[in-house]
Amino acid sequence: MKRRNKIAAALLFAASIPAVSTWAQNSLRSAYFLEGYTYRHQMNPAFASERNYVGMPVLGNFNIGLQSNIGVSNFLYKLPNGDLTTFLNGSVSSGEFLDGLKNRNRLNLDVDMNIISFGFHKWGGFNTFDLSIKSGTRANLPKDLFEFAKVGMQGGHSEYNLEDMGMYSNSYAEIALGHSRKIMDKLTVGAKVKFLLGIYNADFHINDMKLVMSDDKWLVSGDGEFSTAGIVDIPTKLKTKDVTDDYGNIHQETEEELDFATYQLREDLELSMAVLDLGWISYKNAVQSAMAMEPWEFDGFHDIPFDSDKAAPGMSIEDQIDNLTDDLEDLFQMKVQGKDKHTKALGATLNIGALYTFPFYDKLKFGFLESTRINGQYSWSEGRFSANVAPVKCFDASISYAISSFGSSFGWIANYHGKGFSLF
Repeated sequence: MKRRNKIAAALLFAASIPAVSTWAQNSLRSAYFLEGYTYRHQMNPAFASERNYVGMPVLGNFNIGLQSNIGVSNFLYKLPNGDLTTFLNGSVSSGEFLDGLKNRNRLNLDVDMNIISFGFHKWGGFNTFDLSIKSGTRANLPKDLFEFAKVGMQGGHSEYNLEDMGMYSNSYAEIALGHSRKIMDKLTVGAKVKFLLGIYNADFHINDMKLVMSDDKWLVSGDGEFSTAGIVDIPTKLKTKDVTDDYGNIHQETEEELDFATYQLREDLELSMAVLDLGWISYKNAVQSAMAMEPWEFDGFHDIPFDSDKAAPGMSIEDQIDNLTDDLEDLFQMKVQGKDKHTKALGATLNIGALYTFPFYDKLKFGFLESTRINGQYSWSEGRFSANVAPVKCFDASISYAISSFGSSFGWIANYHGKGFSLF
């Protein structure tokens, strides 16, 4: 394997470490304006279901969401004979591959799994109870990372800047108690109280990393952090290594490392707004660590004899490759800096909606929903236009088109909500 492929593999592997969990929070935004949709209250606590309900465990409301500003077609290509190949194939030009990427390539994976869910009308309003498992995984991968893997060194000198590369994952169990009620003829309000149990949290981030490649040597420098926490102890290990001080003296050091509300403005216009998930999760078992990332230089292999058995100690090709591998491992190793409680804010979501009733057919309504996820460098926003129709009392449907931080998307939902049974 080429040297640059080894380093690229190490970078991609390091970036994949926090992606241990894949269950995450998600909502069916295409159904935001459907009055017959049972779980609308999860996007706005002021929304009330038309009748009492009990959700089927797990399958009653199981959502998976994947968002990205890149797609499979950016990495798989069709050969002349019809076979598929990856972007690393020599038949795929670097220009063709890199032109399809963004400077900041983003990916979000969200899943929301309801364990128990029910709602009922009582105490002057509508009440809900939800027990669910949620998690979110986010990734930011700079374009230079993929260029490094595809192109490597060219023209005798190449530089790659891998800044703001990171991945974040957060999984937790949630118990949510909600209540909504109409307090004025045209004003309905709602709120939810949530009790959270953190399951797993990981945050990997490279602030700045530079790769400099020339004919005679390679240089790597930068810094990064990795924090992880969970309901169980995070495994670590002790590693002893030889360290040379400024005076040339060698001594051993032991380090700990990771083991790896709605308002009816007028008869034909309804406004709504909700702020979701304002809160924090605190973990007892938490580990804070940082990448060593001391400047590293590789200037090739030296004085390799024809017969490795006759080589001086440490000079055989096998020994030099082992030393290179150890250096790379040390370069990307996370060194524990402390163990303490770990508190992380949830990513809050702001939903603002407007629904207009068509004057010539009141069963047809047009909506606009602005959704903004506030989550640091993994924040995103989306504007979704929808046409919603309810031709009969027990059935409604919606089609929608959205433009977001990830590009554009199309959605639809058909929803049957007769007495005793609901299916969407």
